[in-house]
Amino acid sequence: MNTWLRILDTAGAALVLIGAAICLLGVIGMLRLPDVLSRSHAATKPQTLGLIVVLAGVALRMRIGMDLATLALIAFFQLMTSPVAAHLVARAAYRTGHVDHGELLFDELDEQLTRER
Repeated sequence: MNTWLRILDTAGAALVLIGAAICLLGVIGMLRLPDVLSRSHAATKPQTLGLIVVLAGVALRMRIGMDLATLALIAFFQLMTSPVAAHLVARAAYRTGHVDHGELLFDELDEQLTRER
């Protein structure tokens, strides 16, 4: 039984390190990418995945039901809020003219905005 706990602890520590590395790559992407849309992508996708992996690693180390429920709530709210916030930031950047329209492959929002006017 003791060896299984060590294996779970080791796997949890490895997941925490992997999740932290994914989050670090997201931060590097935010610093290196050129425009608002790319930066909002780097701010959400790797950060959300990295946090989920970190939470999975912490869940392997903490084996109490209430702690696991708290970690599940954190993951749920991260999945619900981060992409929505990035979408709103990207849409605001588009509407205020901070997006280079020449770099967009598809511009469906322009069609919607011209219909609204």
